[in-house]
Amino acid sequence: MTPHKHIALFGLKWDPFSTDVPSEALYTPPRVEHFFFRAEQQARQGGFILITGDNGSGKSTILRQLQRRLSATTDLVTTELTRPQSALADFYRELGEGFDVPLRPHNRWAGFRALREKWLAHCEATLWRPVIFLDEAQEMPTAVLSELRLISSTNMDSRAVLTVVLCGDTRLTQRFREPDLIPLASRIRVRLVQEPATPKELLDCLQHLLSQAGNPRLMTAGLMQTLCEHALGNYRVLANMGADLLAAGARAEVSQLDEKLFLEVFGPPARERGRTRAANTNAHP
Repeated sequence: MTPHKHIALFGLKWDPFSTDVPSEALYTPPRVEHFFFRAEQQARQGGFILITGDNGSGKSTILRQLQRRLSATTDLVTTELTRPQSALADFYRELGEGFDVPLRPHNRWAGFRALREKWLAHCEATLWRPVIFLDEAQEMPTAVLSELRLISSTNMDSRAVLTVVLCGDTRLTQRFREPDLIPLASRIRVRLVQEPATPKELLDCLQHLLSQAGNPRLMTAGLMQTLCEHALGNYRVLANMGADLLAAGARAEVSQLDEKLFLEVFGPPARERGRTRAANTNAHP
């Protein structure tokens, strides 16, 4: 059965467990809403914003939501750096392309000045600072992170001309303890640290996704509770388990996913269950 038939069978508009759920349908926990408010205020002033957390904790999803919100703002120029591993020359090439500024990477000073002039003109014309989004920032070379710090401000570091949103796993916060990156770390004004989610937070997310996808009754209440208790506080684990159940349910052509299906998919194999029953019978004649 193809993925499209999965969706049609369960009356879904899209797969609620895929990685490309529409940005407008993503779940936003209350504390992340507060972070968005702070980040939007910071985008007016410029400077650095940081999102960190363990793998699967929802960092990139939050970055997508923030990018969508800020990109919808009139007169705000945004771009995304898609290759964090780039050295300085490629870093300037990507910056120039993102802000439509022709650059010659071998002449870094000319590129530095051309970008600054465009950003300053934008600051003079609007109340916002241009914004750069950068996912997987723990992969960035130290020299490039330092260059971002230097290029983002002017007037002897008293005026920010750029907003930079960095997103990365816990290795990024560890790197900020390095002597060369302490000056950047001290300039981060808005931070969000994604901790393991509680079962209730996972349940709220799951209910939201199913409702947005068009079938809030796709799973029984008992199955949703069971899933959230077994997801280890991790949104990615929850999505992966949900995808496995959706595929199993489509193959069996059931009308609703339930706890029985959970045991069939994630319980011990039938052979192992048989051995367990036999052992229990022998132990209690």
